[in-house]
Amino acid sequence: MRLSIIIPAKNEAEGLRRFLPALRAQFPDAELVVVDDGSTDATAAVAEANGARVLSSPYSMGNGAAVKRGARAASGEILVFMDGDGQHDPAHIPLLLERLAQGYDMAVAARDRHGQANIGRGLANGFYNRLASVISGIRILDLTSGFRAVRAEQFREFVHLLPNGFSYPTTITMAFLRSAYPVCYVPVPVAARIGRSHLRPLRDGVRFLLIIFKIATLYSPLKLFAPAGAGFFLLGAGYYAYTYFSEGRFTNMSLLLFSASVIVFLIGLVSEQITALSYRRDD
Repeated sequence: MRLSIIIPAKNEAEGLRRFLPALRAQFPDAELVVVDDGSTDATAAVAEANGARVLSSPYSMGNGAAVKRGARAASGEILVFMDGDGQHDPAHIPLLLERLAQGYDMAVAARDRHGQANIGRGLANGFYNRLASVISGIRILDLTSGFRAVRAEQFREFVHLLPNGFSYPTTITMAFLRSAYPVCYVPVPVAARIGRSHLRPLRDGVRFLLIIFKIATLYSPLKLFAPAGAGFFLLGAGYYAYTYFSEGRFTNMSLLLFSASVIVFLIGLVSEQITALSYRRDD
């Protein structure tokens, strides 16, 4: 199968200069696509000098947008996504391709705690992994890894769901699991990135917090809304019991809490139907 290696890059000239020669030497016949996400350095020139096909954006649209653009333009039947900061070793690509040959539709390179950018990011990613594992019923080792190999046909089914920001790995992983496409994880070591990270703690901290809700809504909204509805119901029942035995009456607050439980549950049902439509295939 033809292989396309897609690298979203923003001001990653130094990282590309160091690892693209090794990548090209190991996979001389692969299509190498570098998506220049509005870089202001020599990212595009370095990529072209190493034989890559360069897709340049006039301004930065985000990591996810670069991934989507690369996936649409790639001609390979197998897509490999890597970051342009030099963290990912091309020597690990065969490990991912081997798992696809075993029947998996997506193989993800999983970082250990030593491969996290800092303690805060490590703790956050660990929480996301556990939450996604509980919701999906499948053990997820690295929900946010940007190093993965996937079958192009299946990946393109969900391009319309992917955000333009940094949470595309979360979205595509949950979409594959929701659609019963086999996903596996391959533990690999990760090097320190070359250059400055494009993540901002405050701005992207809020975005990653939203990932928690996206995990549930992408996979099964009722797993988020049903417990919330049950919580409102139990709170209303408890308050009603308190007011009944202390004042002998049913209060407006109890009615409000019971109503909220029903509304939240019904929103979950509607969301479940909308989610099912998002994964519908019209052959």
